[in-house]
Amino acid sequence: MTEQPPQSYMPPIPEPLSPSDERTWAMIAHFGVFVNLISGFFGPVVPLVIYLMYKDRSRYVAYHSLQALIFQLIWWVGGGIMAAIAWTFSGILSAVFIGILCMPLACAFSLMPLASLVYGLIGGLQTNQGQDFKYWLIGDWVRGTLTG
Repeated sequence: MTEQPPQSYMPPIPEPLSPSDERTWAMIAHFGVFVNLISGFFGPVVPLVIYLMYKDRSRYVAYHSLQALIFQLIWWVGGGIMAAIAWTFSGILSAVFIGILCMPLACAFSLMPLASLVYGLIGGLQTNQGQDFKYWLIGDWVRGTLTG
């Protein structure tokens, strides 16, 4: 009796998404920025989960969800931190009048997270219509990381 060689386990190949599903999941990844309105900072979780779930099934969804994740981390989380720092400094320095001069900068940083809502909405609508959307500076970087 001859022994058969052990068969290696091959994980199942995930089925690719349909173009309609790709557009829907990409749109949801971009719209994840609106979760921040309710939670304050859980918006990046939406594109992260979508990226982890669909990165092997669709390069389109992987690209847009990773883009949305990085965009939200920079504009929502980073902008919120910068606004908090700017308001803290202007509050402390207002005792010596210099802080009043810093308040316009603090206001500008406070608008960063709100501006990301508009940009995320545009990204979601364009991807749902099948158009390629990329965030300024972030899109090219993400596209470069997903090549291969």
